Amino acid sequence: MFNKVGHSTKNQFLEQTKAARAERAQEKERDKNAIILQAHIRGFLTRRRFQKGLNTSVNDLLQIPENPEDEYKPKLLPALEAYRKIKQFFFIYSRENDKKKFEYLCRYLLSSMDTEQIKLCYVSVALMKPYVVEWIQQTKNIMWHSCSCLRTLRPENHTEMQSIMLHLRMLITFTSTSTWKILRGKSGEPLASMMNQLCNNLMGNLNTKGMYPILQGLLTRGLAASKPAFKHASLSAVITLALRPLIASNFSENLMNVFILHILSVPAIVCHMSTMSPACLTQMVTHRIFKRSLDLLTNEQSTRIIFNSLEGNYALCLLANLVQLGYMELEGLVENTLSFMTVVIRLLESCKVYVQNKKSNLTHWHPVLGWFSQNTDQCLHAAMPYVVKQLQLLWCEKMIRLLFQELITYKEADTEKQSSKSSTPSKNIVLRVLDKASSKPSVKIKLESSIATSTCLPCALYQTTINTLSQLRLDILGGLSYNDVLLPILWKFLCDMGPNCGLKTFVELLSQAPNSTIHPVFSLLTVFCESASHYITTLDDIEMYEQQKIFHPSDYMKMSEFLNLFVFRLIWHNLIDVQTANVNDMFGAARGLLMILYERDCRKSYTEKDHWLIRDIKPSLFITELEKGRKTAVGCILQKVPHIIPFSERVKIFRRNVTKEKEVMGLTESACASPQSTLITINRGRVVEDGYRQLAQLPARSMKGVIRVKFINEQGLDEAGIDQDGVFKEFLEETITKVFDPSLNLFKVTSEQKLYPSSTSHIQENHLTLFEFVGKMLAKAVYEGIVVEVPFAPFFLTQILGHQQSATYSSLDELPSLDPELAKSLCYTKHYDGDISDLELTFSCDEDCMGRIETHELVPGGKAISVTNENKIRYVHLMAHFRMYRQIKEQSMAFIRGFKTVINSDWLKMFSAPELQKLISGDNADLDIGDLRRHTQYYGGYHNNHKVINWLWEVLDKDFSSSEKGLFLKFVTSCSKPPLLGFAHLEPPFSVRCVEVSDDQDTGDTVGSVLKGFFNIKRRDPVGRLPTSSTCFNLLKLPNYQKRSTLKEKLRYAINSNTGFELS
Repeated sequence: MFNKVGHSTKNQFLEQTKAARAERAQEKERDKNAIILQAHIRGFLTRRRFQKGLNTSVNDLLQIPENPEDEYKPKLLPALEAYRKIKQFFFIYSRENDKKKFEYLCRYLLSSMDTEQIKLCYVSVALMKPYVVEWIQQTKNIMWHSCSCLRTLRPENHTEMQSIMLHLRMLITFTSTSTWKILRGKSGEPLASMMNQLCNNLMGNLNTKGMYPILQGLLTRGLAASKPAFKHASLSAVITLALRPLIASNFSENLMNVFILHILSVPAIVCHMSTMSPACLTQMVTHRIFKRSLDLLTNEQSTRIIFNSLEGNYALCLLANLVQLGYMELEGLVENTLSFMTVVIRLLESCKVYVQNKKSNLTHWHPVLGWFSQNTDQCLHAAMPYVVKQLQLLWCEKMIRLLFQELITYKEADTEKQSSKSSTPSKNIVLRVLDKASSKPSVKIKLESSIATSTCLPCALYQTTINTLSQLRLDILGGLSYNDVLLPILWKFLCDMGPNCGLKTFVELLSQAPNSTIHPVFSLLTVFCESASHYITTLDDIEMYEQQKIFHPSDYMKMSEFLNLFVFRLIWHNLIDVQTANVNDMFGAARGLLMILYERDCRKSYTEKDHWLIRDIKPSLFITELEKGRKTAVGCILQKVPHIIPFSERVKIFRRNVTKEKEVMGLTESACASPQSTLITINRGRVVEDGYRQLAQLPARSMKGVIRVKFINEQGLDEAGIDQDGVFKEFLEETITKVFDPSLNLFKVTSEQKLYPSSTSHIQENHLTLFEFVGKMLAKAVYEGIVVEVPFAPFFLTQILGHQQSATYSSLDELPSLDPELAKSLCYTKHYDGDISDLELTFSCDEDCMGRIETHELVPGGKAISVTNENKIRYVHLMAHFRMYRQIKEQSMAFIRGFKTVINSDWLKMFSAPELQKLISGDNADLDIGDLRRHTQYYGGYHNNHKVINWLWEVLDKDFSSSEKGLFLKFVTSCSKPPLLGFAHLEPPFSVRCVEVSDDQDTGDTVGSVLKGFFNIKRRDPVGRLPTSSTCFNLLKLPNYQKRSTLKEKLRYAINSNTGFELS
């Protein structure tokens, strides 16, 4: 038991000893921590007392007023004392907590710089040798802190704007001695040199640390907005500060690089300088910043550095600033025109690198460049209107005159020479002959001449501008064309390149390098064609033909002759790749102008007959080449410039295409033993309704195939049809007659009785599907070569062809074909000399919709937008577009959709609007009686030499007028116009049958009736009977008259009994 107790006491003793040792260790640790804590507290309290003492010392220096709104007028301390206190300030300075104190320090220093007492002026410490090095370092520190504060301050905030002005004033003051009062007077003169060197030292330090990027950010925040936050003082201060290092370094290349990169690339800075701070702009002009920038940017290495540093957005801003700066510094622009154009082209090309053709996940929309591979920040978007305003100076008249000065001088000299010749005609016959010979087209301008070089370069500039600034395309073309300068001189240049506007030169250049339009003269041609297209599109007929602005009709003829041959040879001789022709600027511009001239000629002719045909090649060769399979060139011609082929040949190609398609689809007997046909049953009383019900949803293939018709008469009995396609023709003609009748309200007629879709057709149930059905039926008639008398308004034919989708199409030109009165009214508005706002027009129009007035806005919010002199051109075009397109858009689209279900849209591209009308309704030419007689079939005993037949042809040829011949043709075929390719292509062929009884008793040819008719057996003269016809079979039923006079009288009476849309 004792041993057990002793063991327990031992353990307890050991535990107590261990606990005592641990307690002593903890006590020791507590004492140590207490000492450390006391040291920290004592240190903190000491530093706090020290900091408080420094704060007190700094506050004694700054003398911050209790009320911040009170005027700050500190009592200045001696400069050395101030220097020491500032040193103390930076010892305790915290960027986050001491912003306000730093601003008061800046105010104090500015106050000290405003005194004439040298001992109180802060810079006087620099005169004390022991302190000068540390003082310079302190001043650099203050200046950089002040500059750094500008990095985050927001100009749009009024309070922060005051801080910005304080820091700018600080930087301005210490980078120039011009405001230092201590240097005024004779006592300051010895110090000036040293102090200027000091300022340069301070500026150098700011540049090294990055002052220009900070100024760039500040300018961007202050100016890049719809309403700039900067005012005169702030902008002047920044520009002054930015120019000082340049001036001090005598515009060194390195600093010019930095200035261009960070200052001239700020959005619209020059624009804002011209309005807010003209003095700064004058300073930039005085120091020839524009010329110095060009000198630098024409250096390839410097240009590469700047372009690699600038993003596309800011390269555009740099371009805009340079353009305006050159416009303001005119002397420098005149002296450096070549350098200016080179730099502009390079800048545009650097922007174009980022431009994309289409939208993608990697592109962003840019208001000037279109789809762009870089994002555009909000500030830049807001500044774009100012940038655009600057860019517009590039294509203003003043700039155009300057860039083309040599060509303008050349034209003026030539005009003066021509006028002097005409005013003093030579009396010597030999001299007159020589003068006449010299006036013929000859090569006056050669491509290697200086005038060619000086003209082609600005054209290359404008071509690059048009291609790069895609969203300003119309603005650029308007600037180039809406003046009396550019188009006349470029046209003069082309005319003086040789016969046919230098056609030989252009063709030779392309022959040497096919598909290459890199030669500068192609830029000239492109710019001329683009500008002329834009200009001519906006001309109305009065301006084009009567006032003859810029161009005379003879110029249009010469222009079209050159372009016609040029485009043809490009394609025919493979001088350009037809596969990529659509993306070739020169080809697109030349063809665009050519087609505008052609379409204007189609509407109102200014050319001679066959002017548009190419005489170099026989029309039959086109067909031969097409049959041989040379589809590339011929196909391109048919798509791009079909008018160079005679219309009749194109109709043959059209018919050939139809036949070939039928064969491919197995719709002819030659292609298939039993071609597929569609049988429809039509009740005489419901022709349109039954046709619509059975054909509207018919597939395109079946619509192109054979459609057989079985008529049911009014008694409900089947009519006997003749398998000659005549029954279908009768159904087609009856359908077309009824659906195009204006009383149905699907179509209306113009004052010239031309048809177009009705805007109120919606009163008909399913009117759009009905329009589509009508389009199909008319197309079926064209497809089968059946001519129908459906006269469309020219503007609607243009829509069927899709020409209204072209960028060069003008609704105003074709408006007279729809509404001559509205066209006259809009023309008056367009040419109104006074203030158009007096007429109180708005961008809206009222429509009488069955007694209810509906107001349509031409643009969103148009009712509230007044028409002014500035927007009246847009108004007249929008009004014309509304009347001809928007108002009947749904109806037109439905009709065209149906029409193109049957007719291949590529085939339609071969024809102009008037030619499409001919394709539908036949030729306008007089009826060729000889051709009709050669292709006439006879029945019932009649033959070609029959007495009655001879009388018939004599009466038609000699006694009937042209209009009566048309009425005769309408009487027997339902159309007053002959088939396009002659009567050999009339289906079914025209026939004449001898009849002896009335129509309801006529049972056709019998052996007796044929023999009587053939041998002309005498019988009683059927003077009481009139000739009749079956238009579905193109058949004339002619009684066997015994007298020529009777035939003439009865036939004339019969053909004049038909009027309007009625059929015999």
